[in-house]
Amino acid sequence: MTIKQSAGRDQLGEFAPDFAHFNDDILFGENWNNADIDVKTRCIITVVALMSQGITDSSLVYHLQNAQANGVSKEEISAIVTHVAFYAGWPKAWAVFNLAKDVWSED
Repeated sequence: MTIKQSAGRDQLGEFAPDFAHFNDDILFGENWNNADIDVKTRCIITVVALMSQGITDSSLVYHLQNAQANGVSKEEISAIVTHVAFYAGWPKAWAVFNLAKDVWSED
């Protein structure tokens, strides 16, 4: 499966074309399509990175949905967030769980 992204160009293409290129072609193009890490693992890593920074905006929701779409189960995300809570912070886990509950209740 090849990941293609157009959000950068769709949202910022005219205002910040270089950023849109890096987002769509490099980050989501080359990086996300690198076969050295499978997509499910890459999704988990991304959720953990966002959680550890306390980022709980629409980007985390997108990556939680992406994780679910790429095979991360409710049980797995629960265990992942619980594990990371001990390293990144309990309040961050609460915030992620509030978002993850919504994502996994949609299926």
